[in-house]
Amino acid sequence: MSGNIFGSIFKLTTFGESHGPSIGGVIDGCPSGIEIDIGEIQKDLDRRKPGQSSIVTQRKEPDQVTFYSGIFEGKTTGTPIGFAIHNTNQKSKDYSHIKDSYRPSHADYVYDEKFGIRDYRGGGRSSARETASRVVAGAIAKQFLAPVTINAYVSGVGALKLKSNPSEVDLSKIEDNIVRCPDSKMASEMESLIKNIRKEGNTIGGIVTCIIKNVPVGLGEPVFNKLHAELGKAMLSINAVKGFEYGSGFMGTQKKGSEHNDLFNSDGSTKTNYSGGIQGGISNGMDIYFNVAFKPVATIMQNQETINSKGEKVKMHGKGRHDPCVVPRAVPIVEAMAALVLADFKLLKRTNKI
Repeated sequence: MSGNIFGSIFKLTTFGESHGPSIGGVIDGCPSGIEIDIGEIQKDLDRRKPGQSSIVTQRKEPDQVTFYSGIFEGKTTGTPIGFAIHNTNQKSKDYSHIKDSYRPSHADYVYDEKFGIRDYRGGGRSSARETASRVVAGAIAKQFLAPVTINAYVSGVGALKLKSNPSEVDLSKIEDNIVRCPDSKMASEMESLIKNIRKEGNTIGGIVTCIIKNVPVGLGEPVFNKLHAELGKAMLSINAVKGFEYGSGFMGTQKKGSEHNDLFNSDGSTKTNYSGGIQGGISNGMDIYFNVAFKPVATIMQNQETINSKGEKVKMHGKGRHDPCVVPRAVPIVEAMAALVLADFKLLKRTNKI
């Protein structure tokens, strides 16, 4: 299987399956001498881990990361950083009913067609559990990127949508509730909606917004490796993501050029930021902001018609422990993938000019 490596200089290779002994990764290309706060890495893992609240999957995993190389006396050594997160709470029997059947809107069918074999326990390699490894690498990338800050939050669940502009959001309130929406009233409505959806045996999608501050000018390449293109690729690599927009996004199509253009201030900053901090594929020093759309989780606790490996139509009913809505746990994953993209471009920028 190819496609397990992300990045060109700051590289992450991940390994492992949802119900295997462990998941983990190797980070290569991280410069030496970076002070690493293991507590901050664990904090991001705790924000992603299952079982953290009443509105997420109740799989109980401590998600404690163990580092095996690349960090010595609290600093990176410049050598590959190897790490693992051990799986401790698998319930593989919950998936015995799909051994020979395909869950609608899952990767089951295409995996069988592509590889001729699949690990049906929790989706195997296609499980979102793999994203825990990305969170570890992203947390290290964040520490390399300082003083750049990356904050994501839930801005939509189903038809409920936070109307505040990203620049107006109080980022200090993101962790004040289990939904990770910085508006307490909206968070309460979202929480109620998710709980009701769970009672129905159903799932619902949502939106995660991310805002990146203190970004230097010059990250990104002007042709194929545009900064927004790489951010889009990173976000679309996350399980259940169906859409990505940055800056004014699709709303920008409703404006005239005279309304949409970001006019300059004398210091190079802009009076507005419809560009979302990126112009010509390169960061311009303004805040970068974007939205990531997540679909409803495909596994639902209701009867559905599907097919088995013989092409026969069969009935299926979801079992096991699943998120009724992924967006509260997706927040640190979005931050991590953004950090990996920026870390890569920060290193690439060192090659641009003397």
